Amino acid sequence: MPSHFHRPVRRPGHAFDKLVAADDPVEQTRVAHATASALLERARQDETGAVAERLIGFAAEHGVDEIAELWADAAATSLPGTLWRLYLLQVAIRSDPAMTALLYERGRVELRTVDAAVAGAPAPTDPGELVALVDTILRGVFRGDFAVALERAAAYCRVQASGATHTADDQESTAPERATELTRRALRLSTYADELTVSARAWRRGSLT
Repeated sequence: MPSHFHRPVRRPGHAFDKLVAADDPVEQTRVAHATASALLERARQDETGAVAERLIGFAAEHGVDEIAELWADAAATSLPGTLWRLYLLQVAIRSDPAMTALLYERGRVELRTVDAAVAGAPAPTDPGELVALVDTILRGVFRGDFAVALERAAAYCRVQASGATHTADDQESTAPERATELTRRALRLSTYADELTVSARAWRRGSLT
């Protein structure tokens, strides 16, 4: 799963295109927050849903680099940082849906919480259903109840983290490097879950900017 990008932040003209360089950290922060707010507002004001669908499909069509240039360095529990994490989840699922589904299904079986129900994927879950799930969560962000969408994403991360942890335990003796990789993945997903939960609470308070 991609995590850190170190590129110059660029000022957007329309969506993510027509970009120009900006080196001032204060300006980078301002641009990140302004673009996140503007894109979310535009998607929510469009009653046809066309803007939301373009944003949902953006990373699949264009890759994640342009989004990273805008939002990757934003605070985790800010609006741009939250949107960035959701796009990372989408990219991670689309880049390896089979492994993602395997880990999710393992987590669903092992995790004794309501997280799988909150996330909302069918049980058992196949790769295509997880791809559809993350797109549905993004659709909720752009058109539905923003906080609920973040809570679903956080629940998804916890299920995935559980699956990665248990699979890492299984492979510790036979494939230690793979086990280490899975453990790191579980930690990253757990962190995302915590951050998305905080962001959902902030949105409900009207303080997620």
